[in-house]
Amino acid sequence: MGLYIGLMSGTSLDGVDGVLASIPDDYNGGGIEILADAHVPFEIPFRRQLMQLQGMDVNEIEREAQAANALAESYAENVNTLVAKAGLKPKDVTAVGVHGQTIRHRPELGFSRQTNNPALLAELTGIDVVADFRSRDIAAGGEGAPLVPAFHQAVFGSGSVCRAVINIGGIANISILHPDGTVTGFDTGPGNMLMDAFIQQQLREPYDKDGRWAESGQVIEPLLENMLDEPFFWKDPPKSTGRDLFHLGWVKRHLFQTDIDKSTHGEDIQATLLALTARTVADAVLVHAPDAGQVYLCGGGALNSFLVQSIRRLLQAKKPGIMLDSSAMLGIDPMHVESLAFAWLAHRFTVRKPGNLPAVTGAKGPRILGALYPA
Repeated sequence: MGLYIGLMSGTSLDGVDGVLASIPDDYNGGGIEILADAHVPFEIPFRRQLMQLQGMDVNEIEREAQAANALAESYAENVNTLVAKAGLKPKDVTAVGVHGQTIRHRPELGFSRQTNNPALLAELTGIDVVADFRSRDIAAGGEGAPLVPAFHQAVFGSGSVCRAVINIGGIANISILHPDGTVTGFDTGPGNMLMDAFIQQQLREPYDKDGRWAESGQVIEPLLENMLDEPFFWKDPPKSTGRDLFHLGWVKRHLFQTDIDKSTHGEDIQATLLALTARTVADAVLVHAPDAGQVYLCGGGALNSFLVQSIRRLLQAKKPGIMLDSSAMLGIDPMHVESLAFAWLAHRFTVRKPGNLPAVTGAKGPRILGALYPA
């Protein structure tokens, strides 16, 4: 049995989520226990700093290095909180698995860049750090994403019916878990990313709580259909995406193409962005997992009640008997799934077992993912 910490700061840029978990050395499903969890929010200026790194700018390399150092300090704060909450010492923890903050995801060009300073994190915590999980899969010809389907299969894949697990973070991704043990999965498109960005721009709110602003508006059908024409949505898997494609500039382009009047109410645009996420998630299930009888949601989007309601309505319109619920029904809080996945990936690295699924990422074969920064 080993103790592992998983850290995740996703495309929503809201902060660092972390869990400390015990994982059996010979883990083969079952036996994972979360001992502590923590969240360290990002201050607004730092969030802006990370957002600016999404595009090319002056003095970009130096600004990224400074952001990486600040990020390592936030990670260390989370780690130290977890260790203290569990009543442990750093030497008790086998490793920290840390994803870093994605600022570019261009697998078609052979790279995915996560801002991070794992060496500094090892210094600040006194714990071995495993990082850089995506590059080996990309080197083997894969997308480097999504990586969570392998973890979803490990913890959620014991059902007797086909299950779909959908993580709705900044980007949404689906894992399709077949009863025979085969797994497929891919990024479906924007999750919370566009909704968060738009409400931040319009109302200076960090996110649309329970989708209330979206629910107060009306979907602009021509805009929705125009956005759904984005080639990514119709591309066959394996596929992955990020803020390189989906951002407010992308929304503005579709507003212009649809000739949306400038007087259009913001809540109608927000309603349309929520409908885009709901539609692309539901389509992913209906087209690629037609046999799925159970759908489980995790990530921040699982807490957006209007988004969940919209996805359920779309699914049940085509499959009346399909079940939609939270990953909590399978024993893991929806807000802990992604950070726990990186604790699991650190464990996989430690025991020298592959962490990717070639059928999902398109890599040439299974690969051990990550690089070690010893304490």
